[in-house]
Amino acid sequence: MSTLVLGIESSCDETGVALVRTREHGVPELLAHALHTQVAMHADYGGVVPELASRDHIRRVIPLANHVLAQAGQALAAIDVIAYTRGPGLAGALLVGAGVACALGAALGKPVLGVHHLEGHLLSPFLSADPPEFPFVALLVSGGHTQLMRVDGVGRYQLLGETIDDAAGEAFDKSAKLLGLGYPGGPALARLAEFGDDTAYKLPRPLLHSGNLDFSFAGLKTAVLTQAKKFEGAPCEQMRADLAASTQAAIVEVLVKKSLAALKATGLKRLVVAGGVGANARLRAALNAACAQRGVRVHYPELHLCTDNGAMIALAAAMRVQAGIEAPNTDYAFDVKPRWPLDMLPLAA
Repeated sequence: MSTLVLGIESSCDETGVALVRTREHGVPELLAHALHTQVAMHADYGGVVPELASRDHIRRVIPLANHVLAQAGQALAAIDVIAYTRGPGLAGALLVGAGVACALGAALGKPVLGVHHLEGHLLSPFLSADPPEFPFVALLVSGGHTQLMRVDGVGRYQLLGETIDDAAGEAFDKSAKLLGLGYPGGPALARLAEFGDDTAYKLPRPLLHSGNLDFSFAGLKTAVLTQAKKFEGAPCEQMRADLAASTQAAIVEVLVKKSLAALKATGLKRLVVAGGVGANARLRAALNAACAQRGVRVHYPELHLCTDNGAMIALAAAMRVQAGIEAPNTDYAFDVKPRWPLDMLPLAA
């Protein structure tokens, strides 16, 4: 018997809605999804404005849900479970998705389930054309998180290492801002880096030889600031491109070396890369090359599912229900968790 799950994502600056159907055997199937990004709205401010983000989610979520239902050819009454991002994220933005999901659940008499945003990213490669198999090492790299985890199954996660300050995505974004690039900074820096020499500047690789699996990118940002100040007055476009390329190379090297160290420490031969930074072409190329030399399989989400989206939320809910870890409920009183460590989730035995 299949279950139809509607997923709503509203943790930051993307409104995502999707429909996923569970299958008796195998990974749940994505029927339809839609996404609205607020990048253009926040660009004038150089970053996400929480109040504007929340208001835009209110405007977008219902039309997106209607669009997804129409695209999948499903009636509203056919939904069995409504999933939403409970955290982490911006409190006001999370409340929009949670409120809509719980109100819809109450109106339809359907159960709801709050989903951890990072678990959504972690499991998103299961919707790809080349889904992984358990167990694997996961590299979660996004604007706010950089973590290495051992994953033995749904709800069976062991934290191996994480950033002690800035996340990799923050390092991209903050460095881009120092170089005078637009928002969002990470993709802009990656585009500029294509025209630069990644050996032009000797930038630090923090904690590269620390002996553990933790990350640190704050020192790299400071080094980029020091170099960027030298451009003041007479910035040279080639110098900016070289610094962008050198910055990207430093971040990528740290992510690759730490991932390889995690694979060696666990003895596993499968790596999953998830989160927005996982779309970076230089990172994918470096990981693919390094893992191929070691006989390691690498799995990524489809490019359009690397950033925040409703498909990963519906999928995570469906897989948790399938695994018997957590049942959806009809208690429509809700809360959100702007700060919510992944190890605080109800886990599998």
